[in-house]
Amino acid sequence: MEFSELIKTATVESVLLSCVGLPAVKGTLCITSHHLLLSSCPGGDAQPGTVELWLLIRNVDAVEKRVQNLGWYQPPWTNGSPQDTRLAGSSGTITLRCKDLKVLQLEIPGMEECLNIASSIEALSSVDSVMMMYPFFYRPQSLKLEEGWHLFPLEQYFQQIASQTNQWRLTDVNKDFTTCPTYPPAVIVPAAVDDDALRKAARFRQGGRFPVLSYYHPKNGTAMLRSSQPLTGPNRKRCREDEKLLGTVLDEGERGFIIDTRSAQAAKQARMTGGGTEPKSSYPQWRRLHRPLERGRPLQESFIKLVEACNDTSINMDRWLSRLESCRWLSHVKAALSTACLAAQCMDREEASVLVHGTEGTDTTLLVTALAQVILDPSCRTLVGFQGLLEREWIEAGHPFHLRCARSAYSHARLKQEAPLFLLFLDCVWQLSRQFPFSLEFSERLLLTLFDNAYASAYGTFLCNNEKERCLCKVKEKTHSLWAWLNQPGEKKKYLNPLYSHNALVIWPSVEPQSIQLWQGLFFRWIRSSQYLDEAWAEIQRLPDQGDAAAFRGKRCAGHTPRGAWRTGRRWRGVRTPPFTASGLRRLSLFQ
Repeated sequence: MEFSELIKTATVESVLLSCVGLPAVKGTLCITSHHLLLSSCPGGDAQPGTVELWLLIRNVDAVEKRVQNLGWYQPPWTNGSPQDTRLAGSSGTITLRCKDLKVLQLEIPGMEECLNIASSIEALSSVDSVMMMYPFFYRPQSLKLEEGWHLFPLEQYFQQIASQTNQWRLTDVNKDFTTCPTYPPAVIVPAAVDDDALRKAARFRQGGRFPVLSYYHPKNGTAMLRSSQPLTGPNRKRCREDEKLLGTVLDEGERGFIIDTRSAQAAKQARMTGGGTEPKSSYPQWRRLHRPLERGRPLQESFIKLVEACNDTSINMDRWLSRLESCRWLSHVKAALSTACLAAQCMDREEASVLVHGTEGTDTTLLVTALAQVILDPSCRTLVGFQGLLEREWIEAGHPFHLRCARSAYSHARLKQEAPLFLLFLDCVWQLSRQFPFSLEFSERLLLTLFDNAYASAYGTFLCNNEKERCLCKVKEKTHSLWAWLNQPGEKKKYLNPLYSHNALVIWPSVEPQSIQLWQGLFFRWIRSSQYLDEAWAEIQRLPDQGDAAAFRGKRCAGHTPRGAWRTGRRWRGVRTPPFTASGLRRLSLFQ
């Protein structure tokens, strides 16, 4: 396929581009293989100077067209033959609804040109072939292809664990992707389990996703593992190798918790179709806790309803609050944070290891394990550490970005496998950054950039659904890494939180309704001006040295209780008690 075949009209003059909150721009619209380019001379002939506005076509989620001002003109007969009728004074409006939630309008003179432009954008934005996407054509001069792809090797992460314990090993049992097609070539597993047992355990788990180490808690030596559901089926099949794998994680007399991100009813229904849960009789040291988290269509529809409500500026306060509640997005945020807190509490307070899984182990499972690490591990709250966390727990762990982020909130296409799981994770991290404004080294701008690049990017980091597909498409050989761009000195400082102060403690977020807020920086980003907030942050970032930033933090803490703090004696501590008591956790485990 050639891109030229999809472009019916490449250039149109006198196109007016308008966007909420920005002045309208008039100029020449050009369509290339991957971009819309509007070139204008704002000062006219007297003040030459070209302004170029670029839009990645992959970012377009929906195209809406409207033809207007129609007038048919019939010229007189010439030499006894009628001339063709012409459409005079016609024009059209194309509304582009983007995956980053931006809405643009193009006013195009000429009906035919309008329809051709709309058809071309629809065709180009729907190209599904990964290797035809822009990252395979993007070649910035400041970066090299090999940069950034090996910043966070699993071997380095394993060495950190190996320096503290010898109970785990790094295995290449999946080096050819035959054991599990959605796992990376290397994974961390219990040292007492050999590769042959791993292969047999993989056949007992959906998609081959056998239990692997996600996080080792150095404070007390507990571990968090992740997997997919066991394939027990209606006959309650067993797998000795899987039982041994989980048994070796716990010492004699120890207990562990299995956090199932499905409801008890959903898990029971899964058993009828070949799936299921770990039976207590076969896993006597493990207690199961069900914490249902939505994924798939319900979560996508919640996202769509929220964006629709945010874009409706005509509703009154009561109607707005009603729509905000009915979309249930904040309920999903609360549920995700609560489940992550539960996993973190099991490890930190109960000193128990945890296995997290749902059905496939590629969505809500990764949401919980990644969030729990941000809560527990100070290194995951740094800019570099957070990138490494995303690489391990989302990208290499097999979250299907190509399927889940194929469409955003505006698409008119029928929903297939789209679901904003990664956006939900970013929203939860934003909630943490709001409650603990000094504990995260990165700012909201990083989270917004990650959201934008997950849905449409010039970089290959979020391409494909797993490492096997990235290898087949040669993503690491033929595209640039987002991490290489973010970690350039000139770019990196844009994403740093100037108020950051290292906090070695666990950060326990509040999950009370009044503590969960709508992420206005994302959902209202293109709806209302952020001028004053941007100016305030720019002023903070211009603080001449860390001493001034520290003084600012000191005044803030001296004035009132920082968000997410509790008082012990006369000292403020940047930590809150966990949302579940130890006794409460035991009660929950008895009835699940």
